[in-house]
Amino acid sequence: MEFIDLSAQRRRLGLRIDRAVARVLDHGRFILGPEVDELERRLQEFSGARYCVTCANGTDALELALSAMNIGPGDGVVVPTFTYVATAEAVVRVGATPIFADVDAETYNLRPESVAAAIRAAEHLGLRARCVMPVDLFGQPADYAAIHRLAETHGLKVLADAAQSFGATWRGGRVGALAGVTTTSFYPAKPLGCYGDGGAIFTNDEALASLLRSLRRHGQSERGDAYIHIGRNSRLDTIQAAVLIEKLSAFEEEIEARNVAARRYAERLPAQVVAPRIAEGNRSVWAQYTVRVPVGRDKVAASCRAAGVPIAIHYATPLHQAPAYRRFPTAAPQLENAESLSQEVLSLPMHADLDERTQDRVIDAIREAVAAAATKPRRARA
Repeated sequence: MEFIDLSAQRRRLGLRIDRAVARVLDHGRFILGPEVDELERRLQEFSGARYCVTCANGTDALELALSAMNIGPGDGVVVPTFTYVATAEAVVRVGATPIFADVDAETYNLRPESVAAAIRAAEHLGLRARCVMPVDLFGQPADYAAIHRLAETHGLKVLADAAQSFGATWRGGRVGALAGVTTTSFYPAKPLGCYGDGGAIFTNDEALASLLRSLRRHGQSERGDAYIHIGRNSRLDTIQAAVLIEKLSAFEEEIEARNVAARRYAERLPAQVVAPRIAEGNRSVWAQYTVRVPVGRDKVAASCRAAGVPIAIHYATPLHQAPAYRRFPTAAPQLENAESLSQEVLSLPMHADLDERTQDRVIDAIREAVAAAATKPRRARA
């Protein structure tokens, strides 16, 4: 059993992808070839954003976006502490300061109340809180209505980290058009993933999109005859664009398959396992199906693995407790929900080709593991 079964998708789409890659090999334009332009047009159409600029990976997408938004030294960026490290890493790499905020215990996304506390913490330290970076964790969009209200009140820019949520919807709008700037990742394990690294940035701002195109090509002008910005090398390979075009054509069906599997998990998992809550008006793409096991999480994980069921923990340590990030400010001395979640969460196998028989094996293993973890060992007689 695979945690994310890419080989099953390969069997479904392999011939189409092989032909797409062969076309790139034939024309030989391996960097920013015609497929890159086509992919950007299709991603714009799919998301509803006016502009899409692809790049080398999801972390670069965050750094490029922050740079284009003129976020840097002396600036504070509010980020959730319960997320993948790239979110905060990108802030530090542009010279800004991450300010860690707590998350909601049921949706795992940024808590608006904690964002307000993070802004106050930044002001106390003499930082300019200039940006808030919600992360659509595990595939579900954050509370953008509340986040935009806070941003307007405090004069913050909003940069959405949608590395795990591209394809999801919030109140009928698609990820990519829910914030002023949105980034995503096409890492192979993502719901829409390529066969290597890849990323993209979405915006409705024409000037920002033009700047991003320059920054990803060493700061070159549009004609390529001058270097007008300090940029970097972050171009999407044409072969990866060709792969993504074919995968995008099947993406809607795969999102629905993921949602069917998620509903089945929610209906059949034992009561001791707390399923994630999808906020009203949201549709997740289920990058991960992450549950909470309040009692005996580590024993449950070990038991499932022993039974041949792959289990992952996303994330075992909140970022404000990670050695490299302990020096950065937080919204409060303790970020209680994040700290509790890190001790309780388990991610179960989730992908578009998860059949019922395989899913039943996962559910049965969880049931047995939870029952065993809840059983107290008998004391030996003296």
